[in-house]
Amino acid sequence: MTLSTIDIAIVGLYAVSIFALAQWVSRERGSHKKDAQDYFLAGRTLPWWAIGTSLIAANISAEQIIGMSGSGYVIGLGIASYEWMAAITLIIVGKFFLPIFLKNGIYTMPEFLERRFSPSVRTVMAIFWLGVYVFVNLTAILWLGATAVHTVAGVEVQTALIGLAVFAGLYALYGGLKAVALTDIVQVSLLVLGGLIISYLALNRISSGAGVLAGFHELTLRFPDKFHMILLRDNPNYKDLPGLSVLLGGMWVMNLSYWGFNQYIIQRALAAKDVREAQKGIVLAAFLKLLMPVIIVLPGIAAIALAPNLARADEAYPHLMAMLPTGVLGVVFAALIAAIVASMGSKINSIATIFTMDVYRPLRPDTSPQRLVLIGRLTAATALIIATLVAKPLLGSFDQAFQYIQEFTGFFTPGICVIFLLGMFWDRCTASGALIAAIASAVLSFALKLEWPSLPFMDRVGLVFLVCLAIGVAVSLMEKPRETPLKIELKSIDYSTSTGFNVAALAITVILVALYAMFW
Repeated sequence: MTLSTIDIAIVGLYAVSIFALAQWVSRERGSHKKDAQDYFLAGRTLPWWAIGTSLIAANISAEQIIGMSGSGYVIGLGIASYEWMAAITLIIVGKFFLPIFLKNGIYTMPEFLERRFSPSVRTVMAIFWLGVYVFVNLTAILWLGATAVHTVAGVEVQTALIGLAVFAGLYALYGGLKAVALTDIVQVSLLVLGGLIISYLALNRISSGAGVLAGFHELTLRFPDKFHMILLRDNPNYKDLPGLSVLLGGMWVMNLSYWGFNQYIIQRALAAKDVREAQKGIVLAAFLKLLMPVIIVLPGIAAIALAPNLARADEAYPHLMAMLPTGVLGVVFAALIAAIVASMGSKINSIATIFTMDVYRPLRPDTSPQRLVLIGRLTAATALIIATLVAKPLLGSFDQAFQYIQEFTGFFTPGICVIFLLGMFWDRCTASGALIAAIASAVLSFALKLEWPSLPFMDRVGLVFLVCLAIGVAVSLMEKPRETPLKIELKSIDYSTSTGFNVAALAITVILVALYAMFW
């Protein structure tokens, strides 16, 4: 496919506008100079709408748009569980996790681990997260984003790599979290608009112009096997979505770890002025997650009817884009770029925050707030350069890079979940219990991968979580109770929520029950 002059102009207008907006919202006021709290946590002043939209912008990138559409092409609506289950997970995070984090005024997840356990736990986890964020997550966003741009627009992959890295750096380095979060309302609006356009035009074409409802109805009649949320054992894709385990098993572990304990995600909520504002943002993100399958899964299912013989499932979304008329293609392509750049901006800000606050500042505690900002900017720039250099060597040989990444992070997810859950809700847990549980997560996951290869990935995550939980409890009980008081407040936490939050939580739960009942 080729972009017309009009399409290129629309993409260019988006790029210039989002860059200008990022610089404007993060400008200095008067003689004030950004300090660490301004740069890394937006001065703890983010409004709820910025928190909610930024959570989604950080989450949805090229691998979700292209990859989940491809999964919709192969598996069907069942893959939407990743999105819909995340909605209820966000409510849990807002109700039980955020009150602890905001009550204690923490900057980062490793900082929480130090104050709860020990400096060694903080250091180990900070270095671990930096490695994963730079060499796995940021590299993946950049590589898969560049390959998506190459597939859609024909731009050479290396050129796309460099272009995306430079644009993300210009957009996010100066303003920090405020530049990222306050522009994400535009990025998410564009993302939603682009996805709705794709879905509308695809369904309308399937119904031969009779409308989207007629197109959707025809899809359900022609491909009824693609509209089941819970797959049976005889389904060829059962290993990817193992039946009721989706609702009762390992997906909870993956979602709680991702939405609750992942600096890349939770940093937006940590930047709220108070817990009520953060919870309102969480509710907005939860409702947006309910909408996501319409814009990133449904197009993949529609592509079964419009392009039944694709060589690769991940070609589904780009194939639909190729059907778009001039001008509309520019809008949808700009939406794809927005998703990539927003995720990259969020990731490099989190990398800068962890390195500066959890690695550099403990070594040089007298560093001025302004110098910490400089260190953060240098760290973000370095991370982008490293990711650009290693993206092709690390991921270029993989046909399904996203699946490999999920498999890798799944080795550690159960242990991370155990550390935080025991650390927040069981004050008897010790530093040794936490560290041994984290190490056991990787060892057990790798062993099960080798010895029980037929075990579905999601079931493995759930099983390892339960074993690591038992290990963490057992090791802690074998040690003497902590004699010194905790450096973090866990007792007098107010878990009450507003009427609006409670009504929204109930509404989301009812909607999810209805969706699963409808597409069981």
